[in-house]
Amino acid sequence: MTVRAAHWDAIFSSKQDAELGWHEKDVSQTLKFLDLLPQTAAAVFLPGAGTSLLVDALSARGYALILNDISAVALQKLRERRGEHEQITLLHHDIAQPLSAALAGAADLWIDRAVLHFLLQEEEIQGYFANLRSVLRPGGHVLLAEFSTAGAAKCAGLELHRYSIAEMSLRLGNDFTLIAAEEHTYINPSGQPRPYVYGLFARHS
Repeated sequence: MTVRAAHWDAIFSSKQDAELGWHEKDVSQTLKFLDLLPQTAAAVFLPGAGTSLLVDALSARGYALILNDISAVALQKLRERRGEHEQITLLHHDIAQPLSAALAGAADLWIDRAVLHFLLQEEEIQGYFANLRSVLRPGGHVLLAEFSTAGAAKCAGLELHRYSIAEMSLRLGNDFTLIAAEEHTYINPSGQPRPYVYGLFARHS
């Protein structure tokens, strides 16, 4: 087990979902961006699913889900909550490391809330975006929601790489076009404000 995986396993083992600093009872901030897209069932890849209630909301909308997390504990909690489901695939993987070639073009939509900003090394960040480009089909969409440049410097005891829309666009490259963006202040379960930036991008066909 890597140090990073052990860190997240310890957090998911020691806390209830509602105690997690990133826990959202209401996932409408993400869903409103999806409402800008064609209302058709599609395959969605979550690079850090955790135990998010977004999983339930996406499943209710008819999406096929590929749920990845570095924490085996988080995935087990998801499995217990959701049960076995033919429309849900669970992956235990460090998203900074290369994904299986079998996943190439597997997703129509990539949704990341609060995962990318935990990657600090340039090699890790490049690995993340290489996975995104591999998994997301041409014509697909990506929603990135990360701590903004005005956000806190740390979360879950870890330092963060905070983002602007300009950096998101640069990292994605010329094959992607920005559709919508928004600054959003999330109030965490402890009542603390956490400034995020949301960017929805379309990949060229």
